[in-house]
Amino acid sequence: EIVLWLAIFSSSGITQMGGFTKEYYMGYYIWAAFITRITQNWMYEYRMIEEIASGTVNALMLRPTSFFEYYFSQYMGYKLLIIFTSLLIPFAASHILDYPVSFSRTMVALSLIIYYLLFSYLISFIIATMAFHLTRVHSFTMAKNLTLFLFTGELIPLDLIVEPFRSFFLQLPFAAAVYLPVSYITGRIDMATFSHGFYTVTIGNLILAPIAYVFWIKGKEAYVGTGA
Repeated sequence: EIVLWLAIFSSSGITQMGGFTKEYYMGYYIWAAFITRITQNWMYEYRMIEEIASGTVNALMLRPTSFFEYYFSQYMGYKLLIIFTSLLIPFAASHILDYPVSFSRTMVALSLIIYYLLFSYLISFIIATMAFHLTRVHSFTMAKNLTLFLFTGELIPLDLIVEPFRSFFLQLPFAAAVYLPVSYITGRIDMATFSHGFYTVTIGNLILAPIAYVFWIKGKEAYVGTGA
């Protein structure tokens, strides 16, 4: 994406787009590349699908912790490790290249990212439970990742999308994955817009949590113990 936007600014001869200069876009995409790595969840989603499809989920069902808790603890531990290691690179790059990044906003932005991780995991858990009933569930993971490429603001900042689609995207919890934290760090949005992300993610979690529970219960009822 960085090369793409460099080419857009160089070939068009413009100095601003959407009210922001090239430096704002470079800062945005440097941070977006690393934050996307944090908020995406395909590795553990694949693992959960394989556990159910192969029948090895039997062993996990006998443990004191639930299947949900077992993978959620691994997932959060891995993501927190990524946060405190990989973000050193955009920190250094933004400082060296003098991109318009507010480092004082980083910790607040990270709080939304961490909160969003529960929402992301719930989506993955729901998709994984489909393996109780369906084969080739991995195709849903690929479709989800392609959809989130646009909905999260990874492809383009959501404020560049024309109305009414821009308002629609900003009202979805997916904006909290990339656009809201990155835009807040780079100064594209104010605190009020950023804080709205906590509201949308909360609503998303409240909707997905009972769905995940029902899917898991229904999946176990259909499960025969030899693999889905």
